Amino acid sequence: MDIRQELENRILIIDGAMGTMIQRYKLTEADYRGERFKNWHLDVKGNNDLLSITQPQIITEIHKQYLEAGADIIETNTFSSTAIAMADYEMQSLAYELNVAAAKCARKAIGEFNQEAGLPTQSPKFIAGAIGPLNKTLSLSPDVNNPGFRAVTFDEVVNAYYEQVKGLVDGGVDILLIETIFDTLNAKGAIFAIKKYFRDTKKESLPVMISGTITDASGRTLSGQTLEAFYTSVAHARPLSVGLNCALGAKEMRPYIAELSQIAGCYVSAYPNAGLPNAMGEYDESPDETAHFLEEWAAEGYVNIVGGCCGTTPDHIRHIAGHVKNIKPRQLPIVEKELSVS
Repeated sequence: MDIRQELENRILIIDGAMGTMIQRYKLTEADYRGERFKNWHLDVKGNNDLLSITQPQIITEIHKQYLEAGADIIETNTFSSTAIAMADYEMQSLAYELNVAAAKCARKAIGEFNQEAGLPTQSPKFIAGAIGPLNKTLSLSPDVNNPGFRAVTFDEVVNAYYEQVKGLVDGGVDILLIETIFDTLNAKGAIFAIKKYFRDTKKESLPVMISGTITDASGRTLSGQTLEAFYTSVAHARPLSVGLNCALGAKEMRPYIAELSQIAGCYVSAYPNAGLPNAMGEYDESPDETAHFLEEWAAEGYVNIVGGCCGTTPDHIRHIAGHVKNIKPRQLPIVEKELSVS
């Protein structure tokens, strides 16, 4: 299976929110702990990535719901599966294991989905190893009184991402997805870690998807970059795709996706939230509303990969898939096609 061939022929669908779906299970502290961590010295409820180990059947079930809704790409439950992020729960030592376990949940879901649907084992479904932005940033100081202070070093970021990449690859992912980027320097750490891992291991490199987040109406990332500056900063990685996710609903994200489609020399992805959160922090945009926005983007020739982020569900993905299935994907610039052939 070559995802590039699929992208040439159609718009691919990436799944929706993992956290939104986990919330539906109303899990308790004991559910998160499972038998293995029943005596853990800190509360772990809210550590959704831990569920890949303690409740793998739930994570597999969520993946299957997205596959049944029409997703071509499912993301591993690894948004925070780094030693840096897991330090909040003093579970740094689990980082590698979490990534392997999450990738296996996704692989199991695809296998069961194919079998139940009577599809060939090698049907075109892809696992994207989700690499989140970290809870510490290289570009911004957490101390307003000391602008030069950093809570983490570049080498620490690279090492954390390297371990995550190793776990994801060992678990069997097809793609590496650096997502929800609000600090491009963190993303560069992830890119460097990926390049270093494949250089060290001499394994065949996996395609890399990169997805940033525009945090407000200023059109900038949290660390202050414009969309064009962000794209320019990561283009050297020769990613499979560059796109946007999170922070904004589709209505608010539209002008930035339109801009990105004009400047990107690679495929373009977009998976917005289900609108903006209400006063209770919940998302009210209906599946049909989200799908209509993304259908418009597709008809304008802006996108190659679409899906959903916070607040989206299998119903959102089902509607999105139905609305874009007969629309041709955005065409790569001629220069990029020539480079990929040479």
